[in-house]
Amino acid sequence: MSTRAGPAKQAYHHGDLRRVLLDAATKRFAERGDFGFTLRELARDVGVSHNAPYRHFAGKDELLEALRDDGFTRLAERERRALDAAGADPRARVRALGEAYVRFALQDGPSFRLALALPPKKGSSRTDAAIASFSVLERTIAEAQRAGAVRTDLSAKELAVAAWSLVHGVATLLASGQLPTRSGHVARYTELLSQVFFDGAAAPRARAAG
Repeated sequence: MSTRAGPAKQAYHHGDLRRVLLDAATKRFAERGDFGFTLRELARDVGVSHNAPYRHFAGKDELLEALRDDGFTRLAERERRALDAAGADPRARVRALGEAYVRFALQDGPSFRLALALPPKKGSSRTDAAIASFSVLERTIAEAQRAGAVRTDLSAKELAVAAWSLVHGVATLLASGQLPTRSGHVARYTELLSQVFFDGAAAPRARAAG
């Protein structure tokens, strides 16, 4: 027990217990597949007193909200990096966001499942991380609209919901092992999603010409 407690207590004294507890909760969720753990169990896992977690979380509900925020924050950071690498082409930027989402699901599976398995509570104000992640996609589609690459009879938000629904379905299938996950397959799936999305969201130049 002492060998486990040492590093955790040291992290706590350095002000990192909150992060240690979030990581322990993510590990518990990954192993169990549910949220049936308690703060007391997490305290035992990281080798601190039973009361120590309450210095950072008022209760389990607050810890779960923090886990959700943490997942969406990780996703938003991946999205921003993907956009930085994608260049200026609107289609390439939307596709890059789709691939970032899929790779998040595959490479950070517990955070992906946690973020989506924990809907915000009614009246909760702790939704900034989820809003930030979705806003990256919405803004990118709005840019594509301004560039004339995407239809404007639907709002950027409506199109972002459609794009998210498409990519989430494939990400979930890949993360659950229903589809092969080799790198070439991931790139092919995201290209296919991009094609399907843009075929449906394309600016109707052809119809206007007719």
